[in-house]
Order: sequence, then C-alpha cells, then structure tokens
Amino acid sequence: MSADQFFPASRLSRRRFFPAAAGALGALGAGLGVHGAGLAADDKPEELKKKTEDCVDKALEYLKRSQAADGKWTGNNGAYPVAMTALAGMAMLMEGSNLKEGKYSEQIAKAVEWFLTKSQQPNGLLGFNQGSDFGSYMHGHGFATMFLACAYGEAEDKEQQQKLEKAVKKAVEFTGKAQINRKHSAGGKTIDIGGWGYTSAQENGGGDEGSITVTQLQALRAARNSGIAVSKEVMDKAMAFLEVCTTPNGGLIYSYANGQAVNGSERPPITAAAVACSFSAGQYKGEYAKKWVKFCKEKIPYAKGRIAHDEYQSYYFAQFVYVLGDDRYGGMFPNEDKSTWLTWSKYKEAMYPYLVEQQDKSSGAWTSGFIGPVYTTAINLTILQLEKGILPIYQR
Repeated sequence: MSADQFFPASRLSRRRFFPAAAGALGALGAGLGVHGAGLAADDKPEELKKKTEDCVDKALEYLKRSQAADGKWTGNNGAYPVAMTALAGMAMLMEGSNLKEGKYSEQIAKAVEWFLTKSQQPNGLLGFNQGSDFGSYMHGHGFATMFLACAYGEAEDKEQQQKLEKAVKKAVEFTGKAQINRKHSAGGKTIDIGGWGYTSAQENGGGDEGSITVTQLQALRAARNSGIAVSKEVMDKAMAFLEVCTTPNGGLIYSYANGQAVNGSERPPITAAAVACSFSAGQYKGEYAKKWVKFCKEKIPYAKGRIAHDEYQSYYFAQFVYVLGDDRYGGMFPNEDKSTWLTWSKYKEAMYPYLVEQQDKSSGAWTSGFIGPVYTTAINLTILQLEKGILPIYQR
C-alpha cells in the first residue's frame, strides 16, 4: 500500500497528554446505586476521593498478587489468558506505571515479555489456535494489540521500543488480513464494509460480529496513537460495517452475517462500544455517533441492578460518557433540556459509591461475573482510573 493509504503515524505518550488529575473517580454501571459501609452519603468530597483512591490501590494490589510467575493473568479455570493479561496490564498502565518506572513496572514488563515470547505467533496473531483461545482468539488479539501499543507509547528503552514496535506492527498486519470484507448494497449504492469474527477471515467462513469489530477498531486506534501506521481502508470499512449494522432506532445488531438491522434486534453493549470507538476517532457530531449516543442514553440503565454483559457494557459506556464530560452531549443535541443531558458527573455520582462498596475488602477484587475476578477487577479499574488521563486511548 502507498503511504497515503495509512493514517499518519504520530507517536503519542503520557508526556504530551498528562492533564492534572483532580476530583472524584468514575465507576461501574453494574449494580444498585446505594450507599453503604464503603462510602457514606454525607461524606465530604475529600473523604469520597480518599476512599475511592484506596479502593483503586487495593484492586491494583490484587492484580499484582494474582499475576502468574510467567507474567500472564487468566480468568476462571485458566481461561482467556491473552485478554486477561491485556486488560490487567492496561489497568496498571492507567495507574501511571510503565515498563521502566512506577509501582507496577515489574508486572507490566513481565506481561509484555509473556506476549512477546509466549503469545505472539509467526503470523502476528497475539493468541493461540488451541487451548483456552481455540475458536475465539480475535477478542484477545484486539485487547493484546491495544495493550502492547500503549506499552510501546510509554516505552523509553530503545531495545524495548524496537521489540514492541515490531510486535505491534505484526499484530496490526494480522488484524488487517483477518478482516472479513463484504459488499453492502442499499438504495442503489454499493459500499465496502469489513468486520471481524471470532477467528480470522481465512478460518471462520465469513462470520462477523460487532463486539469483536469494535475491539479491533480500538486496538488499531491505540496503535496509530503510538505511531504505528494503520490502514485507512481497513478502518473505513470497519466503521462502515458498524453503520450498516445500525437499526432505525439507532442501536447495533450482533452480526451482519447472521441478522438484519431491524428495530428490536439491537445490542446495547455493542452500541456503547461503537460510541467509544467513534469518539476515539474524533467523531462526535456525525449522524451515526448521535444515533448511537441517543440509543445508549435511552436503553442502558445504570444504578438499576445487574444486567447481562454488564462488565463489558460498562467498560465502553463509561469510556464514552467520560469523553462526553458535562457539556459535549449538549453540543450534540443543542435543543434538549440541560437537565436531561447524559453527563459524566451524573454517571459518576450515581455509580462510584456502589463500586467502592461492592469491592471485596479482604482481597481488593470484585468477584461478580462469569469470567472471573481478574476480568471484573481490571474492567472496574479501567473505569475508576479514567480521570487520571494517562493513556491517549482513553482521553477526552
């Protein structure tokens, strides 16, 4: 491909994007918004902030203790080591540590080394065709690519930079080749679209799925942020895939290959993930971004009790609400009454007391969810640390 077929590479690092972190931290939309022993309704802002910071510290220490000797993390019964290692590693990067400095630099270095020596295949895949990833390696590949790209963006040692650059480039190339390319015709017009499935296009027979597609998109954006060239064609086809999977109601369906974008078939978690990807690409006022935001505002509850896939949904929902801040929703929908806006302050105020309360105080982990405490803890830490503003992929 020629140079103009790639997004320009401009390496971003914490040193260019480190805003002063202040105020209370964010939280997870995964349970009842009640006050309890963790946070009291009459606590002063300083007390709330301190308790939330203590919660984060305990959770990070849990991840530190639960890392295997070879550098990986796993879910229940050893499942999903690639995705778990990537998400746990991201939580530690968000704390402010990197490969050379910080409280968790050793754990980050061990995780990176595991990926470079144990996980990456000759074709660039960060994952395995057997064992815990058999038949479903693209989710893990996406999260792992994002983690290594962010670690590369923070790396200072020249040898480490070179190793990570090579690994991320190979991973990005694999992602591009794994994309499932299609033609979509509607209204007398045919366009190219491209999503991803549980395995690569060469293996899966053409199946594609929204949640995996957004995972690849965010990984590619992280790679571009770190200075790795990313094919604009691949990104454009992926965004087009999400658009044609959008129903008239504004939500995304699960799969283009196995369904039609009709009202009633939407998946709120995938829609929230699409918004996060759209925002990370700087698309705040486009037609589809507006549709997706409005759908999520109407369909995704928080502080209303547990719901299916709530960790995954909250991971992306919190990201895009954080980017909305307290004013951007009004810019997208200027005719709406301000009292109805979806804002970070409202979300944060409703959710972080619950999250602090629900943490297991003895271990520092969160134990809800099917996949296991490493997954839930890493997801919650991502949400709780958004306001630190460490990594470009999660910034406003």
